Amino acid sequence: MITFGPSVRLSASIALVAQAACFGAQVVTTSAPVPAPVSPVSPAGPPQVTTPPTMPVSPAPSLATPAERLARYTTIRLQPDTAHLTGHERQMLPLLIDAAREMHAIYWEQSIGPRDSVMRAISDPTSRALADVNVGPWDRLDNNVPFVVGIGPKPAGANFYPRDMTKEEFDRAVAGGGARADSLKSLYTMVRRDAAGRLITIPYSRFFAGANQRAAQKLRQAAALADDAGLRRYLTLLAAALVTDRYQPSDLAWMDMKHNTLDLVLGPIETYEDELFGYKAANEAFVLVKDQAWSARLAKYASQLPALQRGIPVDSQYKRERPGTDADLNAYDVVYVAGQANQASKTIAINLPNDEVVQLRKGSRRLQLKNAVRAKFDRILLPIAQELIVDDQRGRVTFDAFFENVMFHEVAHGLGIKNTIDGKGTVRAALKEKAGALEEGKADILGLYMIRQLNAQGELGRESVEDNYVTFLASLFRSVRFGAGDAHGRANIVAFNFLQRAGAFAREASGTYRVDAVKMRAAADELSRQILVLQGNGDYAGVVRLYADLGAIGPQLQADLDRLKAKGIPVDIVYDQGR
Repeated sequence: MITFGPSVRLSASIALVAQAACFGAQVVTTSAPVPAPVSPVSPAGPPQVTTPPTMPVSPAPSLATPAERLARYTTIRLQPDTAHLTGHERQMLPLLIDAAREMHAIYWEQSIGPRDSVMRAISDPTSRALADVNVGPWDRLDNNVPFVVGIGPKPAGANFYPRDMTKEEFDRAVAGGGARADSLKSLYTMVRRDAAGRLITIPYSRFFAGANQRAAQKLRQAAALADDAGLRRYLTLLAAALVTDRYQPSDLAWMDMKHNTLDLVLGPIETYEDELFGYKAANEAFVLVKDQAWSARLAKYASQLPALQRGIPVDSQYKRERPGTDADLNAYDVVYVAGQANQASKTIAINLPNDEVVQLRKGSRRLQLKNAVRAKFDRILLPIAQELIVDDQRGRVTFDAFFENVMFHEVAHGLGIKNTIDGKGTVRAALKEKAGALEEGKADILGLYMIRQLNAQGELGRESVEDNYVTFLASLFRSVRFGAGDAHGRANIVAFNFLQRAGAFAREASGTYRVDAVKMRAAADELSRQILVLQGNGDYAGVVRLYADLGAIGPQLQADLDRLKAKGIPVDIVYDQGR
């Protein structure tokens, strides 16, 4: 259990040392401009790849200094409970961590370019430390504002596409359909230009061949030590996926694991980084140790998922799919994270796999990262509640309610609908770059419905779910601070504005907020319904309108967020991961 007090701050010098130690960095000072990323040569004798143009120059960053931005984080040391691991499991851990570290190098290239070339262009030590936290020179907790002089806006397509490529050019290239279009839209390809300027693709397995092959070797070594047959099979298939881009077999194998104590999530997974189309998956990794006692407490909820799906407050056509029931809920301690999982805001729970076919066949797994949840609750949520929740409801902000809200957020990802009702394909494909934030919003708000239903059935053992509602409001303030540049931040800005308009909570003269439980229930159900209909219809234009209407932080909310900043309450955490 992490019990650090909320007042501990991360100084710029400490952050620099911690991040340099984490990534093996050396501080180099130079005034050269940040170079545009250059595509590696693929082993197959490859096309000539043109270098994207340099990013446009923008004015010097204003408002917060790099030191002030870095002070928004607080450091926690990851101290998972490993006392119960076997000898073989202890031998496996450093191998899994080494494989995870390779994912971080890949994510740097997917985001902007090789880490070392980016860092050589940043002379200020504090800015370098901040760039390590954000994986690039843009502040992900502040709508991707650049904090290095001379850097332009963060490209919507990150480094997945040529920087001079327009959406219209891409759309023309895929309009003809067929294998080329499938490859351009694939989760696992980088888009580049050949010598003639034509858009081409390079599979991840070739583009990142060195890192993938090194990671695969570590996974095979770990598999040889695994006593659990399911874990051994999964690691073997995952190693094969890294060098072939065929991840579905390893996803299925991951779903079949039931008795393993060590766990690993690794590879190209989430598509949030691609804000141009939402097609490209970014690499990340979690090395985890199962908390057997907490997992036993959660296991009973898995059997109730089909009934919860049937009761979702939306017309039947938007919940007609029947996800697989071979799903489980477990609690884990985080040992090591890398890639997208280790930039700016830190993940506290996981719902995977994302593959719709695997979800419908096998369901999904919900992993609650208990030590990360505890850290955010103690360091961030409680101080926020002290500042912004009315006195007589402040005691309703509890760790159990926060843990449940996080858990059922992940459960809710597996519910609803994965394919549009009118043949537009998957929801993810139809909503493109808007899909991620809307899905996070669905999971947040639908999780409250599920908690209410389970409590009504006597499963949570409480008189009411008001603790969950008040804790949810406090957590909205926490997540809104991630900004509109983060999918979770965008989702929570929309939720905050929707619920406030519906009277689910009100700001009192004291500057604190009070929840109305009755109105919260009705508003949460209505927001759930609207999101599920947008997803089921594949209504891209409707999502754009929703974000335009509700996706901005208003003056009063901004003033309250500024109060949290003035109090020195952290926005997020940085992991001290040891090796």
